[in-house]
Amino acid sequence: MKRVVDWNEFSFKALFWLLSLITVVALIAPVVVILMLSFTGEEALHFPPTSYSFRWYKALLSANELQESFIISIKVAAITVTASVVLGVSAALAIARSQKAWARGLETLFMSPLILPALAFGFAALMMFSVLGIRPSLFTLSVGHIVVCVPFVLRTTLASLAQLDPALLDCSVSLGASDLYTFRRVTLPLIGRGVASGAFIAFMSSFDNVPVSLFLQDARTQVLPIYLWDIIQNQLDNRAASACGVIIIGTIVLMVLMERFAGFSRFMK
Repeated sequence: MKRVVDWNEFSFKALFWLLSLITVVALIAPVVVILMLSFTGEEALHFPPTSYSFRWYKALLSANELQESFIISIKVAAITVTASVVLGVSAALAIARSQKAWARGLETLFMSPLILPALAFGFAALMMFSVLGIRPSLFTLSVGHIVVCVPFVLRTTLASLAQLDPALLDCSVSLGASDLYTFRRVTLPLIGRGVASGAFIAFMSSFDNVPVSLFLQDARTQVLPIYLWDIIQNQLDNRAASACGVIIIGTIVLMVLMERFAGFSRFMK
């Protein structure tokens, strides 16, 4: 008996795979291009390179301003992750344990920075600090990053808490454990991977943030993405490509480690 081919289903699958392929190429192609350019041995950037070398990676070791921007980005990201974990986990615990309407409203409030355009938030934050008489600094930059990064920790922590069996917490309390002891010895170990995943996303979001940093930084707190944009716009320095190469390789390594030890992909769904 001959099999009847459903051409509608076949055409749908073909279209689906074609669109998927186009999406993958669009995502991967820029990464491949910048990685190839980062190893160019020439003075000017053009694709494809005619020679390859590590010269521009070595040049990063003597790029003092670029290194300072990198250190500032790491500092801001570290402050952001620490505050985001504390606020995000605290909010997630309060929301998960309550069925009242205010809990849903609090969740919406915490998630709202993901909906509001980043440029609009950055400008609004600058105006607020200006009204309060606070000049742009490391403090204002960190506050702005914290606001936009807390939702990531909140989301992954809520996902972990949704998988947590409440009976485990009840058993701990019934055996005489305090709330703090229960959180430290039962809750936190079970939701630790979700918290770690949220912290990783918050770190990368803060490190790579441009719109908020653009408004809230000053001349002494220029973060790496803004510095790279400046040197690309003004002189098309080859070190920008090698710096991007370091960021891409570092991100891939961190993602592999997070997937290996924290099951990162489970909390991205």
